[in-house]
Amino acid sequence: MTPDGAAQPPHELLAQAVEGMDRPLFVLDGDWRFRYINPAGAAALERTVPELAGRVVWDAFPEAVGGPFDLLYRRVRDTGLSGSTEAWFAPLGRWFRADAFLTPAGLVVTYDDVTLRHRVEEERAAAVVAREEAAARAAEAAARAETAARHLVLLGDISQAMTATTDVDEAVARLAGLVVPLLADWCLVSVVDPDGSRRDVGRAHRDPAMVEVMHRYADLRVRTNRPSAPVPTALASGRPVVIPHLTDADVLAMTADEASRAALAPLRPSAVATFPLLARGELFGAFTLVNGPGRGPHTDDELRTAEIASRRAALALDNARLASAAAQVAERMQHSLLSPPVQPDHLELAVRYRPATRGVSIGGDWYDAFLQPDGDTVLVIGDVMGHDIEAAAAMGQVKTLVRGIAFDRLEEPAGVLRRVDHALVGLAVPAMATALVCRVEQDEADRASGLRRLRWASAGHPDPVLLLPDGTVRDLTAPVGPPLGIGWHGPRADGQAAVPEGATLLLFTDGLFERRGVPLDEGRAQVRGLLAGAADRPLQQLCDELLEQMTGGGVEDDVAVLAVRAHPLRGERPREAGPEVVPPVPGTGGPLPGPAPSLRGVGRRGSSP
Repeated sequence: MTPDGAAQPPHELLAQAVEGMDRPLFVLDGDWRFRYINPAGAAALERTVPELAGRVVWDAFPEAVGGPFDLLYRRVRDTGLSGSTEAWFAPLGRWFRADAFLTPAGLVVTYDDVTLRHRVEEERAAAVVAREEAAARAAEAAARAETAARHLVLLGDISQAMTATTDVDEAVARLAGLVVPLLADWCLVSVVDPDGSRRDVGRAHRDPAMVEVMHRYADLRVRTNRPSAPVPTALASGRPVVIPHLTDADVLAMTADEASRAALAPLRPSAVATFPLLARGELFGAFTLVNGPGRGPHTDDELRTAEIASRRAALALDNARLASAAAQVAERMQHSLLSPPVQPDHLELAVRYRPATRGVSIGGDWYDAFLQPDGDTVLVIGDVMGHDIEAAAAMGQVKTLVRGIAFDRLEEPAGVLRRVDHALVGLAVPAMATALVCRVEQDEADRASGLRRLRWASAGHPDPVLLLPDGTVRDLTAPVGPPLGIGWHGPRADGQAAVPEGATLLLFTDGLFERRGVPLDEGRAQVRGLLAGAADRPLQQLCDELLEQMTGGGVEDDVAVLAVRAHPLRGERPREAGPEVVPPVPGTGGPLPGPAPSLRGVGRRGSSP
């Protein structure tokens, strides 16, 4: 309504409505001039209505020429179809959404400032990207942590696996098998032997189908490697050699002949890393990691782990060689202490020894068999307390005293034990031992009847066992005196038993039958049961089977066994008994003579009068 109450024209009402709109709006005429702009529109463009009214839009905003708004307006005017666009308007530093349509009054444009919405969307997108990047970093960190953990486990496995054996070849084979495929596609480990020669011992490939191909190349590598090849270079310098991208020129520099190059070609090496096995200033070899083209160069983590592994492996090899050397020394010492037994007349003797100390073939148990000057055969078995080199050293002193006294005095076994006991105390030998001394005797009447007699005495030692030809097993019991080394002044007594032809006498230390949690009687009963079914076994086989069945799962104590089979005296010494072994007569080089007529004796020469 007008002030006078008349009704306003419709276009005026429309103008008033548009004028009061919150949404920006302007109208462009055919010359692109602002024919109309409402206050909201001028404010959105950071101008006033008077500043824009009648001006050409491209003069007022030259930055918009050729931009998305220019294109929208021209398209709507050309087609008569309404349209819209949303774009960044650089002059105002804002995002606008513009809707345009053509009317008779001109091109009408309404628009909105959507900068806030874009900022929210951008922040949301940035947050998503940040979360994705954080997740990627976390996944990468987790992968690195997993790789590090696997590498740590590998290093522990290498230490454990390689120190579990003293065999150098087995140790390096384990090394190759462990590093593949975690550190490389395939691996060769070279060992430098004490004489300076090199062998490629450890070999492993991740693809079972390529193992034989790898072996063909490895068999050629040592003799065809040029001095410039990675292994010779690493051995000469003591430093790693890493070739991240192996070329044909590198292969030519490594290999000396076409055959080795042809063997290498199917393996398709693309990256090589060789590390010397160096410990305590000594080179033990080198190990080479090789990747195929699908895996690419070794990573920094793999190279670091490989270098640590090389040091650990070298220390393990050094320890293995030291242990092997110690075992060889111990074995030589044991052999010197446990001399081969005599093989007199028609008696066949077999001995066995198994130490409880792992890795060192030495202990305190011993056996001995020798001839006295009168021709009797003396059998000794004993056990010095302990299972190590100290026990073995003490055992050597005890054995020497027993042998020397028994040979010199020609006394009964009980007398020998009495003198040895007093000698140990008098000479301050720091040892306590059990011992069993036996003497195989035979007079003329016994010889004629094919009978032998056994006289024995025990110083705290398990009783001997006699296996008769019919399979009967007898425990030979006699009064048992106290162990040696305590200076016992009480009596010691001998036991006596007949040994018929074909019988087998068995002496052993308690390690053969004593087991934790098993009564001693049960252990000895098991020995008797095994012997009962073995009367017809050759003596060596009988000893092997007895040891295997009694100690096959490992021994808790040292074990020594001395077995004697009494073959018939008629005819020659049986072939299965092996050759006769007796000491020479001093000064002549010939065997000791038969027993003196006035002395008891088995007489090694059974046919001698």
